Amino acid sequence: MVALERWPRDGLPDNPGAWITRVARNKAIDRLRRARTLEVKKEVLEGLERLAPKTEELEEEEESDLPDDRLRLIFTCCHPALRPQARVALTLRTLGGLTTAEIADAFLVSEATMAQRIVRAKTKIRDTGIPYEVPSPEQLPERVSSVLATLYLIFNEGYFASRSESLIRTELADEAIRLARVLVETLPEEPEARALLALMLLQHSRREARLNEAGEMVLLEDQDRSLWDRAQIEEGVALVETLRGVIGPYSTQARIAAVHAAAERAEDTDWARISLLYGQLRQIQPSPVIELNRAIAIAMDRGPEEGLELIDALEGLDRYAPYHVSRADLLQRLGREREAVESYLRGLELSSNPVQREFLERRIDELESAG
Repeated sequence: MVALERWPRDGLPDNPGAWITRVARNKAIDRLRRARTLEVKKEVLEGLERLAPKTEELEEEEESDLPDDRLRLIFTCCHPALRPQARVALTLRTLGGLTTAEIADAFLVSEATMAQRIVRAKTKIRDTGIPYEVPSPEQLPERVSSVLATLYLIFNEGYFASRSESLIRTELADEAIRLARVLVETLPEEPEARALLALMLLQHSRREARLNEAGEMVLLEDQDRSLWDRAQIEEGVALVETLRGVIGPYSTQARIAAVHAAAERAEDTDWARISLLYGQLRQIQPSPVIELNRAIAIAMDRGPEEGLELIDALEGLDRYAPYHVSRADLLQRLGREREAVESYLRGLELSSNPVQREFLERRIDELESAG
C-alpha cells in the first residue's frame, strides 16, 4: 500500500526490492517502538506520581515562568542538591524515556554503575525531603547547565540510537529540539541555550542522508549532501552567528557543526578549522571523547599517521565503540588491513545498534575478502 501511494508521486526507487524491505522493517520497528513506548510511559507516569505535589502544594504554587510542562519537570528534577551527573541521569530516566542501559552508554559507564547512581539519587531525594517544586526565576540559572546536558543527551540518543533497532530515533531528536526552542524563548539571554539549539538543528539536518535506500548507514564523507535539510542548516547557522564572543561547550560544538554544513562536498571540509575548534573544546570540557574527535580531525587535515598516533595515546576509551572504529578506519587508510580488521572486530563487539553492526560487518568482510 505504501508503494502504491508513494511511487506514483515520488517515482520508482532505484532498487524497489530494497525499498520495500526497508519500509517493511521500519514499520515493524515502529510497532515494537510503540509497544516499548507504552511501557516507558507507564513507568514515567508512576515516577511522576511519586514526584507530584499534594493538592495544597499546587494551590500555593505560584505561576511558573516556564511555559512547557515537560520542561518544568526537567528543571524540577535538576535540583542543585544532587550531583550534576545524578541530576541528568535521573531526569533522563524519569522524563527522557531512556533506559538505564542507554543512559550508561551516554556516560561511558556500565549499566550496573548507572543503576546505582540513579538509586542513590532517588534515595537522596527521599531521605533529604527534596520537594517537588518549580524553581523560581532566581533559581533557574543554577539549573540551566544540567537541563542543557539533559536535552543534549536526549537528542544524542535520537541522533544515534545506542540500543534501538533503527539508527535514528526521530521522535527523541524532534522532542529535544522542541524543548530547546522553548528554552531559548524562555531564556533569550542564555547563549548556550541558543548554541545547543543550533547544534541540534545542524546535526539533525543530515538525517535523510544518513541511511541509503536499503537502510544501511552512510558515513558523513559519503553522504548525498543534496538531501541535507537546508532550512534547518540556515536556521542553525543564523543562531551560530549570534554567538560571537561566546565561548562554551555547546557554542564551540555548534561552530564545528557549522563548518561541516558549509562544505558543499566532503573534500571541501575545513578540517584545520575543525581541529582548532576541538582544541578549544578540550580546554573548556576536557574529555577523552573530545580528544578522539580532535585526533580524527587532525588525521583528516594532516594525514592518518598523525591522527593514529594521537588516538593510540588516548586512555579510558577501550569500551567505547567509536574509538575502535575510528582507529580501524585510520589503519585501513594506512594499508594495515589485518590490524584494521582487529579494531573493527572490537568495535563490533561493543556496538549494540544493529544498523551500525551491519555496517561494521560489511567493512570487515570487504577487508578480509581483499586480503
